[in-house]
Parts: sequence; structure tokens; C-alpha cells
Amino acid sequence: MDLKNKITEDMKAAMRARDTARLGTVRLLLSAMKQKEVDERVVLTDADVLAIIDKMVKQRRDSIAQFEKAGRNDLADGEKAEIAVLSGYLPQQLSEAEVAKEIEAAIAETGASGAKEMG
Repeated sequence: MDLKNKITEDMKAAMRARDTARLGTVRLLLSAMKQKEVDERVVLTDADVLAIIDKMVKQRRDSIAQFEKAGRNDLADGEKAEIAVLSGYLPQQLSEAEVAKEIEAAIAETGASGAKEMG
């Protein structure tokens, strides 16, 4: 199942469960996806959907900073809840140790003596 269909199914599940917070966030995501499809006249791929989700998460992080600066923790908490829902659709991020391990493997694979040779 592609990501777009999974999000649509999650919206239906949230409607059945009467989970209004999750439903609102998923609807915002579907709306952003539909807007991009209409504006650019394209069918979104999983990579396009992930880019939209990433953009929405960044917007919410900016909003959280502004709300906390203004002392509006109630609004910041709502944005944090939306980030939690949106992050569920993003792929798992690698830890620093995993990234370092991948770098070491790439260096060993190329036969370079260090990171300076790789550029």
C-alpha cells in the first residue's frame, strides 16, 4: 500500500474511532496533498508525500517556537500533538552511531584512507 492510501485509510480509522485530534491533522495533510496535485497537475509519489509531511513538521516546529515565546503553551501543545501524528508517516531517522557506521563502511568500500579523500 502506498503512503497516500495509508493516510486515507488512517483518516477513515480516525473517523470511526472519533479521534478528532488525529482526524484534523490527517485531514490537513490530505488537503495539502490534494492542493499540490491540483496546483502542479501531477500524481504524488511517496517521495512527494514525504516532502509535504516534512514541510508541515517544520512549519509546526516554527509555530511551537513562536507560541512558546509568546507564552501560549496551550497552542504549542496542539502543534506538538500534530507533529506526533505527522512524524508517524516519516521514515525512521538514523542515530549518530548508525550514520558513523555507514560512513565507515563507505570509506572501507572505496578504499580511501579517511574522510578527506572522499571530499
